Amino acid sequence: MNYYLKNIPERELKPRDSGITMVMDKGSSIRQCKDLIESSGKYIDFIKFGWTTSYLAENLKEKIKLFRDANIEVYFGGTLFEAFLIRDQLDDYIKVLKKYNLKYAEVSDGSITISHKKKCECISKIKEHVTVLSEVGSKDAKKIIPPYKWIRQMRAELDAGSWKVIGEARESGNVGLFRESGEVRQGLVEEILTEIPQEKIIWEAPNKVQQVWFIKLLGQNVNLGNIRGDEVIALETTRIGIRGDTFDKFLK
Repeated sequence: MNYYLKNIPERELKPRDSGITMVMDKGSSIRQCKDLIESSGKYIDFIKFGWTTSYLAENLKEKIKLFRDANIEVYFGGTLFEAFLIRDQLDDYIKVLKKYNLKYAEVSDGSITISHKKKCECISKIKEHVTVLSEVGSKDAKKIIPPYKWIRQMRAELDAGSWKVIGEARESGNVGLFRESGEVRQGLVEEILTEIPQEKIIWEAPNKVQQVWFIKLLGQNVNLGNIRGDEVIALETTRIGIRGDTFDKFLK
């Protein structure tokens, strides 16, 4: 830090189990990756190459190495897993993970329709090779999943071997955990937390008002995902109470 302030809440240190910040990469250049690492790398835990962007990304191996050298882990968006699975290429997907020496993979079913049993079987198979993060929730704004199903699926996926479960919101922040307006489905979140430990969940929260809501509810070490690269420092100030939105939270 550049100077001393009292009453700054303690943040977990990397590598951390709580307080995770996951940033969405939508196709950045090498220069942009270097700039992100220079400006904010110490506050980023994961870079997710969103949906299937890794299929087209230039200099993919170089980008992965840049982030890994900066102590930032990388994984491919869950939609890539779905693209392989729907084509009956799960073994090929695992080969891709090995080709790029990835330690993490995201398993989701937001764009395809498969049984939850099948999804959990995929988690169990992939976890033999990498650490799995699995996403719960639909990318279809019209598909409202009741809280008991979120809880049941999250619990089953953790039992199948997921390290963390991810609450779906997309990069737009208006599906899954959120209403079309971007408002948090507060009852859903609070009900999930009665059954699933908060440290086991990464909440996708791309918009500031959503990030503020989760920090106020769960504190500075809540796990948050789908953060924009140019918002990482802003998020960190919100986490530790030196931004107007959370200014009073940690003063006492």
